[in-house]
Amino acid sequence: MNNERFESYSEITEKEIGQALDFAYQHIRKYVPEFTTSFQNAYSENNFYKPIPNNYWTTGFWTGEIWLAYEYSQDEVLKKAAEVQVQSFLERIDQKIEVDHHDMGFLYSPSCVAAYKLTGNQKGWEAAVKAADQLITRFHDVGQFIQAWGPMNAPENYRLIIDCLLNLPLLYWASEETGETHYKEIADQHIHTAINNVIREDYSTWHTFFFDMETGQPDHGETCQGYKNDSAWARGQAWGIYGCALAYKYLKDDRYIQLFENVTQYYLNHLPKDLVPYWDLTFTDGSSEPRDSSSASIAACGLLEMAKYVDSKKAKTYQSIAKKMMKSLVSHYAVTDHEMSNGLVLHSTYSNRTPYNTCDHKGVDECNIWGDYFYMEALTRLYTDWNLYW
Repeated sequence: MNNERFESYSEITEKEIGQALDFAYQHIRKYVPEFTTSFQNAYSENNFYKPIPNNYWTTGFWTGEIWLAYEYSQDEVLKKAAEVQVQSFLERIDQKIEVDHHDMGFLYSPSCVAAYKLTGNQKGWEAAVKAADQLITRFHDVGQFIQAWGPMNAPENYRLIIDCLLNLPLLYWASEETGETHYKEIADQHIHTAINNVIREDYSTWHTFFFDMETGQPDHGETCQGYKNDSAWARGQAWGIYGCALAYKYLKDDRYIQLFENVTQYYLNHLPKDLVPYWDLTFTDGSSEPRDSSSASIAACGLLEMAKYVDSKKAKTYQSIAKKMMKSLVSHYAVTDHEMSNGLVLHSTYSNRTPYNTCDHKGVDECNIWGDYFYMEALTRLYTDWNLYW
């Protein structure tokens, strides 16, 4: 990986990492009374999250923030709040409340798998296994993939999206915990299908990819949340970085190391000077388009994960780039006053509507909940030898 461009940048220091984590803990501790029986919304409005019930695909990230803050502090108030939310997740999967989609991993890995790993919480274990059972109901033998959204028998929904690479660790965890191999087998098949199709020849990535419903053959890629079909949505590219790292973690297929490098290099080549991307990698310095700070945190987590599996020279390069990206986030994007926002990181973009995409317009230049979570995860990875929730 070409690191020459980044040589002049400073890495975040151990002191800065500790200070950023301490602020995040204090911030979550301040706002957790408001968000224990409710959850922070997916995106802020004027930099403040509104409370929502546990009925959206993003609620697991808030619980994940609480668990990360608990790991840092050992504060029993946070543990008890997270346990209240674990009970909510068990009720949600038992009652099948808004679970007919592929985001079971985003919901149940940072909430319930985390609870079980950290405290042996049996309700967390039960909820996470049930969520894995729900996730595999969306697997198509014809095409060998987990369908993202919508009715299972509709050709217009016969597709996967790049985000799902982060949902698959739930299946590997369930396979290890139950001894049932079908979870792992489905995850393996989806990874192969996804990575073989969402990565373009130039190593940019598709957001969504469609398959022929009759034959299962690859059909075409499209964007939903990127600028346009032939651009590279910044968060999607970051999902590809972290997703390739996790694919290697679970499959130990050496092809995924090189794909990781290529997907990451494309991302790095399209970063602006401060190393935090605009919401689509089409845009760079001088653009008036909004940023997506969440993409930088996701990419940093992917770099730090893959650093575990490569030689020491490569590992040092990956870690150094991640530290430089986190330096920029902490210095220029992080919330610095408990009264200015109830989120952690400013200048994220959930979905930015353009004439060329199909997304709703919301959460533009705001905090978003996964951006806050992955920011904390990246800091935690730099602070300690972290046992990941994924």
